[in-house]
Amino acid sequence: MKGIILAGGLGTRLYPLTKITNKHLLPIYDSPMIYYPLYTLVEAGIDEIMLVTGGNSAGEFLRLLGDGRRLGIKTLAYTYQEKEGGIAHALSLCSEFVGDDKFVVILGDNVLDGSIAPAIHKFEKEKGAKIFLKEVSNPSDYGVPVIEGDRIKKVVEKPKIPPSNYAIIGVYMYTSQVFEIIHKLKPSSRGELEISDVNDWYAKRGELSYEIFNGWWGDAGVSVDTLLEVNNYVANKKRANPNYWSFGNVGKSSRK
Repeated sequence: MKGIILAGGLGTRLYPLTKITNKHLLPIYDSPMIYYPLYTLVEAGIDEIMLVTGGNSAGEFLRLLGDGRRLGIKTLAYTYQEKEGGIAHALSLCSEFVGDDKFVVILGDNVLDGSIAPAIHKFEKEKGAKIFLKEVSNPSDYGVPVIEGDRIKKVVEKPKIPPSNYAIIGVYMYTSQVFEIIHKLKPSSRGELEISDVNDWYAKRGELSYEIFNGWWGDAGVSVDTLLEVNNYVANKKRANPNYWSFGNVGKSSRK
């Protein structure tokens, strides 16, 4: 299983903070934002990772992360998205890196307090695609699933009347088949290739399974308010336990 982190985009919702840097390099308490999705993958046992970035600060990721070895990453590859083309387009840039392997994708502004390792182990024996859901108070702000048993029948993007209280968070698992699906996608009204269209393709064929993420989840890239909310949550955790989210403690009992 390989890992992909999507850390491109202009981050316009966080202006003016992002006028001079990529949003994924902004601090979440005492570490750059990008450290947290990296930790999620490494903690789950994934040590072959590709980082997709773009904009004028792409070189700063290389300066910050290097080859990834000091963070416990065996292979850290980079690719560049020349312009905003949507999450699915960014994902398409990783086809050669993935090869025929299965992989997990995480959006670079999503911070998870909890392990995705059990879901990864399950997906290693499954086909199709798998997404993560989290119950929220404002599902209309997200992609929302229509759930039927252990599968998702349909994905509705930002519905006025949500079919459930579950939001689709920024963690997805796919087989290499997904690149064929992306190749056939048509741009949305925004001119982008949407990941919701990819997930809906699987859903309509009964091939989209899901996991309820039972830990804490924050999307730091939505607004300055959510960036502050995530910072406050992480700060409280790390003040109580300085080893929390520490790469040096992956595999140890650092999460208490």
